[in-house]
Amino acid sequence: MTDSVWYVAYGSNLAQGRFHCYVTGGRPAGGKRDYPGCRNRRLPTDTAAVEIPGGLVFSGESAVWGGGRAFYDLSERGSVAGRAYLVTREQLGDVAAQEMYREPGSALARDLVGALDEIESVRVLGPGRYETVARVGERDGVPMFTVTDVGAGELEPAAPSAAYLWWIAAGLREAHGWSARRIAEYLRRARGVVGAWELDALLALATRTEAPPAG
Repeated sequence: MTDSVWYVAYGSNLAQGRFHCYVTGGRPAGGKRDYPGCRNRRLPTDTAAVEIPGGLVFSGESAVWGGGRAFYDLSERGSVAGRAYLVTREQLGDVAAQEMYREPGSALARDLVGALDEIESVRVLGPGRYETVARVGERDGVPMFTVTDVGAGELEPAAPSAAYLWWIAAGLREAHGWSARRIAEYLRRARGVVGAWELDALLALATRTEAPPAG
């Protein structure tokens, strides 16, 4: 059994600078929260641009960015652009715990690590918005996992903030090499963005060099 797993990000963690706050601690530019970081602060040993089947929806209210948070909808037809980080099982558990505003090494982190070998598709660990673990494939013989809400397909859409979308755009550019237009066209299809963000505004956001303040 390998200790390595791929954590697949699809929201603001697409950007390395933002994801590293979960690993080594700190506050991302434009954010409202300081992260404690993982117990093991080693940075991912590899990253890869990936696409996984499903859809992207924004819902709820982010305490870090304001506006809707990104969720992976396994039931939706289409594809989601992601970024896979090669981390340890313990780090994956600690990242998930921090997503739920819990401490690294907490019960959620331990439960997630203990469940990984048994997850073939989806495992609900709790009622929280990021307490569902989905196995979304395999890369180089190593399983790929992400976290989401089991009921993402039924969540009420909510418009994401400019700061949150900026980090997602930065990550799509870093990982996939997409142009500002492709990023804007991808994001405008997501529930929560539809009807709330115009293409021109998304284009302008995708070309900004600095993160705007959180909403």
